[in-house]
Amino acid sequence: MKSLFLSLIAIGLVGVLFAQPELNGGPVNVPADGIVDGVYIKEHIPTKKMIPYEYVREADVIWSKRAWEYIDLREKINHSMYYPLDEITANGTWIRHAERWSLWTVIRNHVLNGDLRLFSPFSENNLFGEKDGDQLKYPVDPEPGMNFYTDSAFREKLVYYFGQLGAQSDIPLTDEFGEPLVRMTADGFEEYVYPDRDTVWFTSEDIVQYRIKEDWFFDKERSVLDVRIIALAPVVNNIELLADGTKSINGTKELFWLYFPHCRFVFNNYLVYNEKNDAQWMSFDDLFWKRRFNATIYKESSVYDRKVETYRTGIDALMESQKIKEDMRTIEHDVWNF
Repeated sequence: MKSLFLSLIAIGLVGVLFAQPELNGGPVNVPADGIVDGVYIKEHIPTKKMIPYEYVREADVIWSKRAWEYIDLREKINHSMYYPLDEITANGTWIRHAERWSLWTVIRNHVLNGDLRLFSPFSENNLFGEKDGDQLKYPVDPEPGMNFYTDSAFREKLVYYFGQLGAQSDIPLTDEFGEPLVRMTADGFEEYVYPDRDTVWFTSEDIVQYRIKEDWFFDKERSVLDVRIIALAPVVNNIELLADGTKSINGTKELFWLYFPHCRFVFNNYLVYNEKNDAQWMSFDDLFWKRRFNATIYKESSVYDRKVETYRTGIDALMESQKIKEDMRTIEHDVWNF
């Protein structure tokens, strides 16, 4: 009787999996009803529950340090966040991998669906001021119960964070007689009327970095040096269109910030490629928790509240970043060195 009951549960679970290509938001290898792209259904990651952090009391933290790091996606160890690349066609169709997504694809999908809360890198009243969005002070929210697809005002705001205006056409609009349309400016001059610039959406290929804000601390109750990521931000190259129509890269630009503890509920159900073994893929939450990436510190909490680049450049900046990281890791060593 017990065997029959377990068999019915197994059959029911398989039926649900065949009928639902996505579980908890994570794609699975079921491209169509009755089709399994592989030997078995990869259901462990798309259906697993998130493991909560260990509870930490303030009284047990005897030392802590805040650091800001950037994850350079050009480094081979970080390619699992970068690939596979998605694509947005000219007619607006979003093409994604059927089984695994890049980190940007995961973030974009869930922000548009309203599952992740986006924080602007600066105040809307101070667009050209200091970027302090890592403090998570400027949330950008849709109307309650709505998202990118149902809230037009929210959709207009997200255009700035998920895309940029394309190049201006050099062919003016024409009237019914084929003559160029002309309008008067505020100064009394005539000018041609050009079509509106199209929005070019950012894809995985455009993301060059992820910046993270994290706290390192020593927990005396567990006697360990631990680290928790507080916030995460995707970064793109800041591209300027020159007068001659060419493009110039002028630094980088933070698109927005996300509260990482909220991201864990989403990252927990998306697969990360393992180049050593296709049967042992982890989730993006596992990747961050196990720190299977390389990051460089660009700022630490200090009395000056300044970035490393303000007092070190080039190789010296990399050496300073490494020194900061080694100083933090030495704390745990010194606790046990009598």
